[in-house]
Amino acid sequence: MQRVEERHSFSFFWILPFGFWIFPEGGGGINMIKIEGFNRVLEEIQKERNVDKSVLMEAVAAALLSASKKNLLHAENLESEIQEDGTFRILAKKTVVMKVKDGILEMAKKEAVKINKGAKVGDEIKIDVTPNDFGRLAAQTAKQVIIQRIREAEKEGAYEEYIKKQGELIGGIVQRKEIYGYLVNLGKVETLLPFSESIPGENYRPKDRIKVLVVETKKTPKGPIISISRAHPNFLKKLFELEIPEVLNGTIEIKSIVREPGRRAKVAVMSHDKNVRAVGTCIGHMGARIQNIVKELGNERIDVIEWNEDIKTYILNALAPAKILKIEINEAENVAHVVVPEAQLSLAIGREGQNVRLAAKLTGWKIDIASEEGQKKAKEAKEAKKAEAAKEAPVLSEAPSETKGGVEGGEVKEVEDVKEVEEIKEEPAPSEAPSETKGEVEGDSEKEG
Repeated sequence: MQRVEERHSFSFFWILPFGFWIFPEGGGGINMIKIEGFNRVLEEIQKERNVDKSVLMEAVAAALLSASKKNLLHAENLESEIQEDGTFRILAKKTVVMKVKDGILEMAKKEAVKINKGAKVGDEIKIDVTPNDFGRLAAQTAKQVIIQRIREAEKEGAYEEYIKKQGELIGGIVQRKEIYGYLVNLGKVETLLPFSESIPGENYRPKDRIKVLVVETKKTPKGPIISISRAHPNFLKKLFELEIPEVLNGTIEIKSIVREPGRRAKVAVMSHDKNVRAVGTCIGHMGARIQNIVKELGNERIDVIEWNEDIKTYILNALAPAKILKIEINEAENVAHVVVPEAQLSLAIGREGQNVRLAAKLTGWKIDIASEEGQKKAKEAKEAKKAEAAKEAPVLSEAPSETKGGVEGGEVKEVEDVKEVEEIKEEPAPSEAPSETKGEVEGDSEKEG
C-alpha cells in the first residue's frame, strides 16, 4: 500500500532584521508542506547576514520541529526533514516489536510491514506526522527559534572571520566617544578602542575612518570580543608592510621595533638582497614612503636604522643621529659605555632621555653615555684620587711593620722576663736575705766584742 502525500503550501517571509514568519495559505493536506520562495529567502539572508545556507536550513528545520511540538501531544521522538526546494515534513520514530507496550515509541510488526515490507523486530520506522495547521503560536515559536539560530550563526561567523584577521590591519569607522575610549564599527561587530591603545594627541570624531590592529579575538556567549590598538609596535610593522612592498615580500626584514606612541619610534631593518639598501628603501625617494607612515601615526618621529650582528655597530646605529667617538662593551654586565662629543651629548640622550631609552630597548643592552670632556674630567679626578691614595700609602705600609716589630720585641721581652723570674725563684726569698745578713752582721759584732 502506497502512501499518497498531498502538498500544503506555506508562505515564507523575511522580517527584517529579526527572522522568518510562516503561516498557512489554505487548509487540508496532512503529509508534506512546501515553503514558497524558500531558496530566494535563504539567499537574501545569506547575503545580508553572511550566514551559510546549510546553517539556515538547519535553523529552519529546528524551528519547524519546535513548532510541531506545540501541536502534537507526544513529541519525544520527533525529527524534521527539509529539502532545498522548501519541502519539509515531521517524522515520528518508532521501534518495531511483536507486542506493543508503549504506543508512542513502539509499533507492532504487522503495522510496520504495511509501511515497509522488509521491517523486522528491532528496526526503526519513521512515520509522517506533519500537522495540518501549525497555528499562530507555533509560527511565533518557529520565528523565535530561527532568530536565535541565526544570531548564534552570526556570532560564530564573526568570530571565525576575526580570528583569522588577528595580527592584521583592518579599517573601522568611529561611532562615538565613550568614557574609556572610542566605539569603532569594524563592519560586523563594534568594539572599543581604549584611550591607552590610541595614539596620544589624536582626537577622532564620529564617522572618521581609521586603521587599527586586531590584537586579540575572544569568544564569549554574547559574541566575539575583539581587542584593537593603534599604539602596539606591530601596528607600525603592518604600516611598513602596507607602504613598502620590499618589507611585505621579505626582501627587507624588520628585526626589531620600539615605540613611544605619538612621540618617537625606532625600527631596525635588514636587507636580504645585496642590491637593496634597507634604510634607503624604507625611507623612499624624498622620504615619500616614510612620510605616509608618519602621517598615519599623527606625526610620530620614526628612526629607521640598519640592524647589524656586531653589537658595537648595532648600538652605534641605534643611537643615531648622534655621532659616537668611542664605545666599550662589558658583556658580563651587558652594559655599553659610549663616549660622544660635548655638542652631541644632548642629542645622544634625547629629550627626557628618549633617544638612549629607545636605543637600549631596541638593542637589549644598558647604555651609559658620557661626553668626551666629561670623561676627561672624570679621568683626571680618578688620577688625582689615585695620587692622594699613593701619598698615604707609605704611612699605611710602615704602620704594620712597626706594630709587627713591637709585637716581636714584646715577645722577646716576655721571654727574658720569664728567664729572670726563673732565676729569682732559684735565689732565696727577698724577706729571708736581710735577716741572714743581719744575723751575720750581729754575729760579727758579737765576735768582735
